[in-house]
Amino acid sequence: MPKVMSVCGDRIYSARPGALPGLKQFYDQGGMRVVWSFLHKLGSPRWFYRISSQWLPWLAVLAGGLLSWGCIWGLAYAPPDAVQGNSFRIIYIHVPAAFIALAGYYAMAAAGVVSLVWKIKIADVALRAGAGVGAAMTFCALVTGSIWGKPTWGTWWVWDARITSMLVLLFLYLGVLALYEAFENRETAARACAVLSLVGTVNIPIIYKSVDWWYSLHQPATIKLTRAPSMHPDMFHPLVVTILGFYVLYAVLLLMRMRAEVLEREQKARWVEDVAAGSRLAAEPGGEAHA
Repeated sequence: MPKVMSVCGDRIYSARPGALPGLKQFYDQGGMRVVWSFLHKLGSPRWFYRISSQWLPWLAVLAGGLLSWGCIWGLAYAPPDAVQGNSFRIIYIHVPAAFIALAGYYAMAAAGVVSLVWKIKIADVALRAGAGVGAAMTFCALVTGSIWGKPTWGTWWVWDARITSMLVLLFLYLGVLALYEAFENRETAARACAVLSLVGTVNIPIIYKSVDWWYSLHQPATIKLTRAPSMHPDMFHPLVVTILGFYVLYAVLLLMRMRAEVLEREQKARWVEDVAAGSRLAAEPGGEAHA
């Protein structure tokens, strides 16, 4: 089928017949300008603080609903494992925490790229906040893995390839946090942490492929894009719900830490003084009525 070429501004787009009108209409109506305008606004600490105030309540409710649904479903209604019995149920905390530990590091590294290339302040904030949340999720994955390992392997800890590489991930997260405190100049600290976060991404595929590359007590990955999951659907479906819940929880925790970091960095700005004044007014008896 022949392709159709279209010139929009100084760019040339190629599409099959039928796909081009929608793409051209998107550009003609200023779709990309809307996207770039949103990203530009997101780089403003003041605008980020305001818009995140609107997002947080909805995300918190969604996270609470998904986690409650998934945990109750998995812990109370999923059938016991044929070999491990009920001890397998910790999977509904361990696996989602491990997912976020890995995905969170990529998100932190992406913020590092934005910080290095475009020097956007909110990216520095996201990098530092993501390091704290990611470290907590990694620690949770290691602790729940140890609890699961005791009845399964007969020991709390082994220097397994997967466990060791996850421990390295925790050290990378903590290294970013420590590196921020090692510099008095925030711009220098942001650049150093961005570089460290990018270098550390080499550990993520090692974690993922460790069970395939080396002898490991860990079972192969349960969830893969290339094939159907190896779990029974009655066990797998609540796991998917808890994973989604942890992703939303990560977004909530990240936004909360970013908001706190923004207030600390911009504490001398007028808009922060207005926020603080509004908070004090709301805390006073009858303050909301006067506001």
